Amino acid sequence: MSSSSRPRAAFLAAGLALLTLVLAGCSALYPPDPATEQARDIRGLYDLLFAVMAVIFVFVEGLIVWSVIRYRRRSDALPPQTHGNNVLEILWTLIPTVIVVATFVLSWGALNKVDAKSANPDVTIDVTGFQWQWTFEYKDYGLSYTGIGDQGPVMWMPVGETVHIRLHSNDVIHSFYVADFLFKRDVIPGQVNNFDVKVDREGAYTGQCAQLCGLGHNEMVFSVNAVTPDQFRAWVQQEQAKAQQTTAPPPGGQPSGSTLKLSAHTTTSFDQSSLEAPADTPVTIQLDNQTPGAPHNVSIKDPSGAVIFTGLPLAQSGQTASYSVPAMKAGTYTFFCSVHPNMTGTLTVK
Repeated sequence: MSSSSRPRAAFLAAGLALLTLVLAGCSALYPPDPATEQARDIRGLYDLLFAVMAVIFVFVEGLIVWSVIRYRRRSDALPPQTHGNNVLEILWTLIPTVIVVATFVLSWGALNKVDAKSANPDVTIDVTGFQWQWTFEYKDYGLSYTGIGDQGPVMWMPVGETVHIRLHSNDVIHSFYVADFLFKRDVIPGQVNNFDVKVDREGAYTGQCAQLCGLGHNEMVFSVNAVTPDQFRAWVQQEQAKAQQTTAPPPGGQPSGSTLKLSAHTTTSFDQSSLEAPADTPVTIQLDNQTPGAPHNVSIKDPSGAVIFTGLPLAQSGQTASYSVPAMKAGTYTFFCSVHPNMTGTLTVK
């Protein structure tokens, strides 16, 4: 290869590498296929704006590259200079104005469709965010689900029906975000944000909190299970029957056998940091939850750090739950709240 062709080959290789990186970045950042009726409007707006911006980018960058190549030699004379071209000045003022106005009108229409609410939604779900998990409550069906640790709850919803979601926060600002819905909305304490969603296709979708809300922010995940309306009704009936068969934890009082008492008034700690229990003997842990708006439970890790007991069901605010813990060998254990893992204490079994 001649010495004159080497720079040209290097330039071509660098250009191809840059193009590959740009295309890879676009494919990674481009929104997923919309899974809801509202997401289709957002995706359509995104596609249109992306196409317009791509045309502008290619045109501008093409002019820059052409100028660099055409006038790359120092000996090249300056091109003819044009001053006071009214046509050009009108064009480069009018074209951006048209783009901005069109973008505003199209965005306004898409946002109005996304924010539109039905007077009679098919399903209503109350979503409560707290440090650091979610509660999904179907008040019309008497069902409620709260995530534990890094295992978030599952939101079931019927495909092709309007689902109304009301967002609540018990503490700080959170954010409800589902990537396949192309939608995010803040969950603000003291304010109920709400929206409608109609899922187009069946499937499982991942959601999360998209607002940094504290040390356990990364554990605020959940999933959405979109099924046919018949499957959704069957699920509701099954869960209602299961709830009726579940024996509720005894409220207050003294359960039989050895009993350890705990109470919770905040989401940061129990009222006691240490408990003692007899070895090789089943015990009952009685939890009095007095934390406003936050569920708790009591779970146990063995000396190696493995979880050997998870207290269910959760004790909601104002409830007392009793958990029957199997016999444990002598040793030092850790008790904690699965919903708020920072709430810990030492359980000494001897």
